[in-house]
Amino acid sequence: MEGRKREIHIFGDDLLEFIKKQDNGTRKKIMPVFDMMEFLSIVPDKFFKKLKGVENIYEIRVITHFKSIRILGFMHKGNLIVLTHAFIKKSQKTPKTEIERAIRIKAKYYEYQNN
Repeated sequence: MEGRKREIHIFGDDLLEFIKKQDNGTRKKIMPVFDMMEFLSIVPDKFFKKLKGVENIYEIRVITHFKSIRILGFMHKGNLIVLTHAFIKKSQKTPKTEIERAIRIKAKYYEYQNN
């Protein structure tokens, strides 16, 4: 792979707790997607996409045979992806509650950065 294009930062414990609760097979699917985020110049929409109608909130998509995981986050300072939390997607649309949660965590991150 090429050199690192982006850096991933996990803000808070929510995402790590989610990953810990997953089975080994699911965890093995998550890590290569993180590698794509860091090392590919252009990440396919299938794995990384900006949510429409929401300012600077992105979703990382991890698809297994049994579940569809979404990890939400935002871009900061150009090449830093700050990940907020994850959930198992059960419908076509990303639930509004999950988007609102990402927005709240994003606000906490910027508050933390300013202190």
